[in-house]
Amino acid sequence: MERQAEIGIIGGSGLYHMPGFEAHEELRLETPFGNPSDAYITGTLAGREVAFLSRHARGHRFSPSDINYRANIYGMKMLGIERILSLSAVGSMKQEHAPLDFVIPDQFFDRTKARAATFFDDGVVAHISFADPVCPQMARVAHEGALQAGINSKLGGTYLCMEGPAFSTRAESNIYRSWGMDVIGMTNLTEAKLAREAEICYATIAMVTDYDCWHEEHDAVTVEQIISVLNKNSENACKLVQQVVRTLDGARTCRCGSALKHAIITDRASIPAEAKRKLGLLIGKYTGE
Repeated sequence: MERQAEIGIIGGSGLYHMPGFEAHEELRLETPFGNPSDAYITGTLAGREVAFLSRHARGHRFSPSDINYRANIYGMKMLGIERILSLSAVGSMKQEHAPLDFVIPDQFFDRTKARAATFFDDGVVAHISFADPVCPQMARVAHEGALQAGINSKLGGTYLCMEGPAFSTRAESNIYRSWGMDVIGMTNLTEAKLAREAEICYATIAMVTDYDCWHEEHDAVTVEQIISVLNKNSENACKLVQQVVRTLDGARTCRCGSALKHAIITDRASIPAEAKRKLGLLIGKYTGE
């Protein structure tokens, strides 16, 4: 497949209709890991080729644990994408992160337990460096883009990724606060880990919708208030995506593009032919295939 896009956007379907986006086509891909959540919507935004993917599928059909994260990220790799900007709604674990704020975390804490989170589980062993799970170049551009778009943005912090789909108990929420977590969500850690294995730059835009159940006013929040925040966050997300796509240009200067260089520890001669075929897009440049 020829390269279809430069930048991948993972988020909600509302992004497909943002001003300035010229859609080209819908691409339904088949990957060695199954089908992605939905079709990739490719097109032009701010003069750049981009591809959008709804992680939960249009109509929000997949719960966080049921998303085929491997297919979603592998599909991005098939399209030739080198950078992924991921947007998701989160709960705030700190008073300073108020609803409508955007947080660009630089760390993740994994509390998931029921999802496939690596490409390397069938004849090839690779241990990527994940100490710094977010591309610093992309995070900086995203933060600057948010500020330029008039959005209250905070660079840095820890995103706790829970399994879901139920929200936290009050006891869990208070424990997470005591650990110093900034926001809580259900999806982005898995995306970030797989993007690193695929040598794709990745950054998260965590859009705060509410304070988690630790907050004394949590039970007073109404559905109408939450919907109002979600709608406003969607508007701000469109502004931010346009700004980031416009700004994010030039060659990558980070280490994301060579994450597998010293990570594959399986002897090349011992890698099964089927594994080479399945993972060729990811490891071919290191195995000579």
